[in-house]
Amino acid sequence: MSDNQNLLAEQRRALILDEIRRRGGVRVNELTRRLNVSDMTVRRDLDALARQGVVEKVHGGAVPVVQASSHEPGFEAKSGLEPGAKEAIARAAAKLVTPGSALALSGGTTTYALAQRLLDVPDLTVVTNSVRVADVFHSASRHPGPSGREGAATVVLTGGVRTPSDSLVGPVADRAISTLHFDLLFLGVHGISVEAGLSTPNLAEAETNRQFVRSARRVIVIADHTKWGTVGLSSFASLEDVDTLVTDAGIPEVLREEIAEHLSSLVVADTSGPDT
Repeated sequence: MSDNQNLLAEQRRALILDEIRRRGGVRVNELTRRLNVSDMTVRRDLDALARQGVVEKVHGGAVPVVQASSHEPGFEAKSGLEPGAKEAIARAAAKLVTPGSALALSGGTTTYALAQRLLDVPDLTVVTNSVRVADVFHSASRHPGPSGREGAATVVLTGGVRTPSDSLVGPVADRAISTLHFDLLFLGVHGISVEAGLSTPNLAEAETNRQFVRSARRVIVIADHTKWGTVGLSSFASLEDVDTLVTDAGIPEVLREEIAEHLSSLVVADTSGPDT
């Protein structure tokens, strides 16, 4: 199967998943008519989504797997999800950063991938509540690469209480962030939707993210296509609070149109491979 065919399959499955989540379930024959594909193709797509743990197959169709809105996966569990998409998003997001900027990076596996792409951008000031993100810059300063630039970024790690995703949240983090001002905020999210906006299963993390949003001149959300339609326990921002969404090509065209109605800018990262 070619890369183009793989990409089409990813987009089709994202569309199927969105339809299942919106309607609470679909039948195979409905999907074959809507997508103009064979019964066998739809069943393969449902098998793939079932293996990902996002749908449950039932007789004649599928229904969504509904996790508790307060369920928060750990960092390691999230690291294995959509690694190619996260790398593509990180490449695209890094292009939005200019030398000398003051940045905020929230917690998450996508911001972790972005941090690794920012090591060669000079004179950055990076404020983060992610232990993992801070470790990326700390390790680079101890073991500089071929460029030999040791300590290129000034990194500030907020205090706070550690979450399962290795973010620091709570009053200490909130107070630290509230006194600062960022050129750009790169924000990872648990879920994103038109109705709920940006959401997280962690109440304390929601408040810390609100502080990040208030302190940033521009808010850039970096999230792969699987985050669309997911809703966590607590919303902390609306889509109108977001300046740019950087996502991957797994987002179907119909969803891109819906997202574009609420955002100033949508960047769809190229998942075909690293920059040439």
